[in-house]
Amino acid sequence: MTGPPGDPGADLAVDLGLDAVLPGFRPDELDGFRIGVTSDRRSEDLIAAFERRGAEVLHAPAIRIAAAADDTRLTLDTHAIIATRPDILLATTSYGIRRWFEAADAAGLGPELTDTLAGSRILVRGPKARGAIRAAGLDDSGMSDEETTKSLVDLVLRGGPTGLTVAVQLHGFTDEPQLDRLREAGARVLTVAPYRWLLPEDSGRVLRLVDAVCTGSLDAVTFTSAPAVEALFGAADGAGRLEELQDAFSETVVAAAVGPVTAAPLQAAGLRPIVPERFRMGALIRLVCKHLGEQRVVRLDTAQGSVELRGRLVTVEGVRANLAPTSLTLLRLLLAAGGSVVSRAELAAALPEVQDDHAFDVAISRLRQALPAPALVATVIKRGYRIDA
Repeated sequence: MTGPPGDPGADLAVDLGLDAVLPGFRPDELDGFRIGVTSDRRSEDLIAAFERRGAEVLHAPAIRIAAAADDTRLTLDTHAIIATRPDILLATTSYGIRRWFEAADAAGLGPELTDTLAGSRILVRGPKARGAIRAAGLDDSGMSDEETTKSLVDLVLRGGPTGLTVAVQLHGFTDEPQLDRLREAGARVLTVAPYRWLLPEDSGRVLRLVDAVCTGSLDAVTFTSAPAVEALFGAADGAGRLEELQDAFSETVVAAAVGPVTAAPLQAAGLRPIVPERFRMGALIRLVCKHLGEQRVVRLDTAQGSVELRGRLVTVEGVRANLAPTSLTLLRLLLAAGGSVVSRAELAAALPEVQDDHAFDVAISRLRQALPAPALVATVIKRGYRIDA
């Protein structure tokens, strides 16, 4: 269960909350970093894994998974699949398969559904869906190449589906383009939707996440579904901050997607999310840790001693302090200059909330007061400011 990072055992250990026993685990790995989590299901696992490594987490589910208000539609679709005895079943998610069989059992259709699908060729989107199929007492005939619905449909099309009946377990929303591909190839398509994606009942948490991204108060935001990305974009657009949000993701805040399907709407917006090679939560956690540790930690030797900036945590000669967003923005710019002078105009341009010279002077003063060594920020008369290197 505790193999080297990157193997299935390491992923399983992380998913079970046992990552502290993995080689290389450090409880201070994410000290100073703030991470936004947009997932609903299994968010507790993701949050706990980041917090065990020292991060502060802002949880704002952008969407939520919900069963139908009643199972009438699901039961009717199950009856249709049993009556038709499909040639192929496409199983897309473990939760959907489990929910489907639970609803079928409640309706007295469980044995008939199992018997029907035992005669079907079952293709699964990924290992989790395979596990759910096997837990239902069935077996599959293959798995998609890329763990996407598109690649699952590609697998069907390679075999020639003309004249065949294909049942598709939908995952939260109807992927019409993929269903159309099957129909255009001559297949009869049946669908079953055991659950739906819904917007959160409390939009205030999502708007707080939008604000935190826009103000640079977060270092990274994780996404585990494409609908969550689209819902966050929609919330930002409704608040008139979509362009600001996307600019922040392209400049200061890392967008981390669990896989290529989740990454697609980010990439369509011109963003470059980080995506793990293995499309698993454990791999996503390790990638966020690696990226922040390698790309978002700034170190500089100065006249005041060694300085390290990790997220909003600054350390000067071993003395630590947390910085407010405005102070953090100023210090990042000054450290990036490596001791060279940064003009007042350049620093002020990075602070849109600072409207006049007095407010800018107050911001510089607050930065100095927050630092373990106030003299770290030196004034260069009539030119600007620099790190005392």
